[in-house]
Amino acid sequence: MVSTESFGFGGMPGGVAVSHLSVYDWPAEVDGAGRVCGGTPHMHLTCSEGYVVTGGRGAVQTLTLSGVMSGTASGYEVTPLAAGTVAWFTPGTIHRLVNEGDLRITVLMQNSGLPEAGDAVLTLPPRYLTDPETYAAVTVIPADAPEAEQERIARARRDLALEGYEALRSAEGPEALAAFHRAAAALVRPRLAEWRERWERGARAAAAATGEQLDRLDRGDFSHLADAAVRAEQPSAYGKFGMCGRLDVYDV
Repeated sequence: MVSTESFGFGGMPGGVAVSHLSVYDWPAEVDGAGRVCGGTPHMHLTCSEGYVVTGGRGAVQTLTLSGVMSGTASGYEVTPLAAGTVAWFTPGTIHRLVNEGDLRITVLMQNSGLPEAGDAVLTLPPRYLTDPETYAAVTVIPADAPEAEQERIARARRDLALEGYEALRSAEGPEALAAFHRAAAALVRPRLAEWRERWERGARAAAAATGEQLDRLDRGDFSHLADAAVRAEQPSAYGKFGMCGRLDVYDV
């Protein structure tokens, strides 16, 4: 008999991660008089991300190199978000969530385990992207720190990432975004072996299980249906300080 567990995979369907996000309502000083509230701009290198908006309103601001090349000024776009909106984007999309009123989102992440293992680089100024140690010094939130200290660090790194984001947003042509891509790729390279192992145990194993099930069905073998199972989980942590807001996360 075949099941996803036989491939070492026991998470959400297809190796997807899920979390509930309440987007930060912290105003950003870098936005000046506009006092825009929201999260920390960043980019994923291997994982697509999806938003299912469950309440409130806001927007996601994005910067893409493909947008620059197709003629959009600095590759900048704004996608409105409201209850019922489903939005998603692929790796390489710099994104910043803006909270215009109690914005709440269920977040779906490709390749469960990879985002948690560092598949995101904040748009810090270039001087902080030189090596993993320099980057970690201004981005890591100690799990055992008091909540007030965790919030201070989360706000400080958000504002620092906005500094780099505004520089990318105001740049002319593709050079600045391309330079950020190079720096981000170099920054995560030491972790690629770990990421590959997580991917092989997760999303790849889930896809392989489907292929094996198709092969068996083609042979008239439906024995894997006897392994049907139902699972339910409650969040393993509530209100964690994430990049974009407070997160309820699941340990699946």
